[in-house]
Amino acid sequence: MPDLEAIAAFARAHSLVSMIDNTFASPVNFRPPERGFDLSLHSATKYLNGHDDIVAGVVLGATAWIDRIRKRLTHLGGALDPHAAFLLHRRLKTLGVRVRHQNASALHIARFLEQHPAVSRVHYPGLESHRHHARARGLFHGCSGTLSFELPGDDAAAARFMARLRLPVPAPSLGGVESLVMIPALISHVGLTAAERAEMGIGDGLVRLSIGLETTEDLLEDLDQALRGQEGSN
Repeated sequence: MPDLEAIAAFARAHSLVSMIDNTFASPVNFRPPERGFDLSLHSATKYLNGHDDIVAGVVLGATAWIDRIRKRLTHLGGALDPHAAFLLHRRLKTLGVRVRHQNASALHIARFLEQHPAVSRVHYPGLESHRHHARARGLFHGCSGTLSFELPGDDAAAARFMARLRLPVPAPSLGGVESLVMIPALISHVGLTAAERAEMGIGDGLVRLSIGLETTEDLLEDLDQALRGQEGSN
């Protein structure tokens, strides 16, 4: 997790435009303009919409920047269809409620996974054990509903774990009302070699989990039964 305030300060000092992808945090957890960024970008498909049923993008910033961006967007022909715009506008009204629940649920689940004998490591900045936890606490109001964890073994072992889950849906998106699970080595980063993935810290047993709005206790029970099955198969 980079030093975001230092990045924004560097951009200002060198007359650069500072931009940040705020998709994972959402404006509920992090507000870039308050930290010195000129523009923030969102895949609105994710947390802003929150229902896994539209494809959209958002750029936020000062009027002068947005006017220039809108002119270029119009020139290139990009336009969100009216129904998708209506859905996105309506879902923004529940953004705060959804994200705050996902923050709390993800933290609870991350703590559970961190103590589970079948899990070798958990990646979530909301955990006190995360190397950038102090920075996260200083920047964010919450650490989002997306986390990852590592299982011993290869991608086949991770796939067996994923197959035992009953609630999370296997899919590469995130931020929706349904919990989604994926194995980066087999989906999002499958085009890279094993060495390239290892250099990026993406092991074959890495699992990414996007927490939805299901009851946290139900997700914990499901994860536990899948992990206990993992122990039995090793």
